[in-house]
Amino acid sequence: MHHLWLTAYADIIESLRARWFLVYSTVFGGLIVILFAFGLAESRVMGFTGLSRLLITYIQLSMAMLPIFVLITTVRSVAGDREAGVFEYLLSLPITLRDWFWGRVFGRFFVVFLPVLLAMLGAAAWGAWGLDARVPWDLLLYYTALLIALAWCFLGIGMLISTLARSADVAQGAAFVVWLILLLFLDLILLGVLIQEHLPPESAVAIALVNPMQVFRTASMMLFDPQLVLLGPTAYVILDNFGQSGYIAYAIVYPILLGTLAAGVGFLHFKRSDLP
Repeated sequence: MHHLWLTAYADIIESLRARWFLVYSTVFGGLIVILFAFGLAESRVMGFTGLSRLLITYIQLSMAMLPIFVLITTVRSVAGDREAGVFEYLLSLPITLRDWFWGRVFGRFFVVFLPVLLAMLGAAAWGAWGLDARVPWDLLLYYTALLIALAWCFLGIGMLISTLARSADVAQGAAFVVWLILLLFLDLILLGVLIQEHLPPESAVAIALVNPMQVFRTASMMLFDPQLVLLGPTAYVILDNFGQSGYIAYAIVYPILLGTLAAGVGFLHFKRSDLP
């Protein structure tokens, strides 16, 4: 475990010095600034005002931005080191492949989630002291848990892609394709499949809820729309099978399990593959 945390610490230090981390932090920090600048904290939508309204908008934007940022920055972890010839040096050190791999996973998770968390906490502090607004702690904690689940899910998928790809360019291309497919399956492709195949509603919803981005999107809607009116008849299938509390739990647990499974499969392939 000591080597695992040392590897995680080394990955964190390396990432904090990289230019991509500066861009990544600027995007999420700048997003909060823009939302405040456009007065979203002072607007009212469906009864939500102040920081609640701002957090709802922020979480919807994060749904599209966070996965692609996590994938693109993660897929180079193994594939990039393979191209750089790091593994030959790694094999000479007293560290196991398990410690190195999972150390990279935990270190990268800390790095990719830190700007997202700091942006939300910064918004809460700014609103509480600068605008004298009430901080919706329940909403903040709920959305933080959702973002943790989403970030961990795509981190695991990114590590899997990184171990399967033989070069960093191939890994980045595959990551973009995965993100694009999941994004299209939010509505566009799924609607086409439903119409062409005449699927029953339960089957269509089951397919949709395999997509972690759809799970995240629906869960983020549920707090300000508990009956999921915006989803139409689909809401009856979700609420009848899960209930509100059950679906919230599913939206947090499922992406974490999916990310852990993807990272685990990636580790098994990494351990059995020809590293150089």
